[in-house]
Amino acid sequence: MIRINLLGVERQKARTSESWLDGAQRTTAACCLIFGLTVLGICGWYWSLARESARLEAEIAAAQQEVAALQVVLAEIRRGEERRAQLEQRVTIIEELRRGQSVPVQLLDHVSRSLPDMLWLTSLDQKPDAVNIEGRTTTLISLADFVANLGGNPLVAKPIDIVNSQVEAAPGTGPGIDVIKFSVKAPLAQAPTADAADPQAAAAR
Repeated sequence: MIRINLLGVERQKARTSESWLDGAQRTTAACCLIFGLTVLGICGWYWSLARESARLEAEIAAAQQEVAALQVVLAEIRRGEERRAQLEQRVTIIEELRRGQSVPVQLLDHVSRSLPDMLWLTSLDQKPDAVNIEGRTTTLISLADFVANLGGNPLVAKPIDIVNSQVEAAPGTGPGIDVIKFSVKAPLAQAPTADAADPQAAAAR
């Protein structure tokens, strides 16, 4: 009688089945591990990029703020330079006008500075060699002061002649109020320079 041990065959199949499952599980576990590591790597790379992007955005914002502040400073500097250029241009123009003043302008300025109180002018006529001045005054002292003041500038040569002086009633006033009508002839000297016409400026220099 032949006996077949079927139990051993079943055990061998069970071992073979258990061995195959162990290999599949190992493969699955390896795949899951690789996938997990890949996901973790991608997440770490994304986090690093996000962090770098945030840092760069912060630096850009700080740079923009610094540029805005510098633009304000540059605008102030430009305005200051423009203001300085305008002032320098004005000073240059004034200096040129002072250097280029003609004799009539200098003479008129000198005559206006020579006027004492209680004396006013009615006409001023410049000739090539002299200037004729007419006016009114209330006292002879004011007339004498005016003539003395005229002679204190290189524009005018001496002697200064009082051509005419006469007492007349003040226009538009009642009787008893008189003024002195006068006429003065002041010879002109050679046209002076700007420094000679302005002794104070010459002394300051």
